[in-house]
Amino acid sequence: MEELIQLDKQLLLWFNGSDSLFLDGLVETLTTATTWIPLYLGLFYLVLKNNDNVQKVLLVLGCAGLCVFLAGSLNDLFVKPWVARWRPSRDPEIAMLVDVVNGYRGGRYGFFSSHAANTFSLAIFFTLLVRSKVLSVAMILWSLLNCWTRLYLGVHFPGDILCGLLWGGVVGTGMWFLHQHIYKKINTQDFYVSTQYTATGYQKSDVDIVICILLLTIVYAILKSCYTLYI
Repeated sequence: MEELIQLDKQLLLWFNGSDSLFLDGLVETLTTATTWIPLYLGLFYLVLKNNDNVQKVLLVLGCAGLCVFLAGSLNDLFVKPWVARWRPSRDPEIAMLVDVVNGYRGGRYGFFSSHAANTFSLAIFFTLLVRSKVLSVAMILWSLLNCWTRLYLGVHFPGDILCGLLWGGVVGTGMWFLHQHIYKKINTQDFYVSTQYTATGYQKSDVDIVICILLLTIVYAILKSCYTLYI
């Protein structure tokens, strides 16, 4: 176990930080929850546009909300204080070796990563819900991008991230099964035969809007980081 812990710390130092002010600024923007509000609104639009009654919309939103609560909120309330594993940026053994960006160190404890669990639970849930290969790849890469920012900032060990991803995957899958169980009771149309729709009835053009929002958000983060270098 001690060997795994030391390997975890060595891997963290490999991922952590850089000598690039551009990357520092980019990561700060990408790791901020409010940066992704447009993406969440895009997903809300996708759900609202492609479900034909309030019950179905509320069912999806409720399951997505449970993803965040079970994957992240319970972790923050119970798991982190119970396990009490220091964040790298606060670990007495390696804190002085961690490259901290603009003084950001996060809270005291970091096991496991709520960023990883939250984003991956949503990624898996919407992957199973929408059944679009493009959206699936985009959402999973979005989650992994968030995970990378936490390693870069030195606020999570790779083990924290891995466990967060595993738990997020379990939660996202579980919420999809819950959605399916309830959905079958309120839905009478099961099959969609059209090149304009996914297998579960989501219009592909609406999926494209979500992808565009995600890409534009990343472009915004890049431009913001470039701008801060010259002010």
